[in-house]
Amino acid sequence: MSVTAVVKNCGSLLEGPYWDLPSQTFYFVDITGNTVHRYKPANGSHEQVNVGENVGTVIKTKSGKILVASKCRFAYLDWSTGALTTVAKVDKDLPNNRFNDGKCDAKGRFWAGTMGPESSPAVVLPKQGSLFCLHPDKSVTKHAQDVDISNGIAWSLDNKIMYYIDTLTRMIEAFDFNLETGETSNRRPAVKIPDEEGFPDGMCIDTEGMLWLACFSKARVNRYNPITGEKLKTIMFPATNITSCCFGGPNLDELYVTSSREGISDEIVKNEQPLAGSIFKVTGLGVTGFASREFNDL
Repeated sequence: MSVTAVVKNCGSLLEGPYWDLPSQTFYFVDITGNTVHRYKPANGSHEQVNVGENVGTVIKTKSGKILVASKCRFAYLDWSTGALTTVAKVDKDLPNNRFNDGKCDAKGRFWAGTMGPESSPAVVLPKQGSLFCLHPDKSVTKHAQDVDISNGIAWSLDNKIMYYIDTLTRMIEAFDFNLETGETSNRRPAVKIPDEEGFPDGMCIDTEGMLWLACFSKARVNRYNPITGEKLKTIMFPATNITSCCFGGPNLDELYVTSSREGISDEIVKNEQPLAGSIFKVTGLGVTGFASREFNDL
């Protein structure tokens, strides 16, 4: 197994990893840099566009568009100009909130959650966030509230469980999930993350049904069995603040990992963590995952 920095020092708070299988392109965002990025491993090209506001995550749509959860709105992105066209707004009474993480379910709904103002990494105005779902008809439903930092989402292989992270609970939680309706119920703990493993951040699931969790502040991605709560593997990185991960590559056997340099002094970055705020790729995992899903706007 090897860990390689493939896009170095490209932002401050990198998040929202998305692997577009048809184009073999890796998308991600720099939340505080207000930018959406795309990287093509085949030729090493790296492009970015400034959207003018904090952007929490990015996905593609079945019609070929780019859709973001940006500040407190879902919006289409015009890559050539950086212009955003609002699809739906959330948290209208909480203008200082922002979207954080999100992804699409197997029916093409876009799930993303918000959080309150953050004074420093993982220090946030409490209970200001919620988890939202943007449906294909552009309606929005709320599925969790009083959230501190809405974060990783994944679904079990049979789509009967939705896994979800509110970072400061230090847990991966589970909901019963109705794929046909998008309804959630029976919220409960699934995996408890010990303090020494860091703050649970973004995550993804592999074809064996195991969760890969980015552990913020502890330089690692852990693999967990969500049924038993057992930790199965740890991958270490040369950056403290690991934020999220997704599977990619032609065979979906590579793990793309985002990181942050937020809250790390320039001196520490220079002398100890020169790759903080980079994109990493892990190979030789021995497992495969899934391509990121598209929003169903057709």
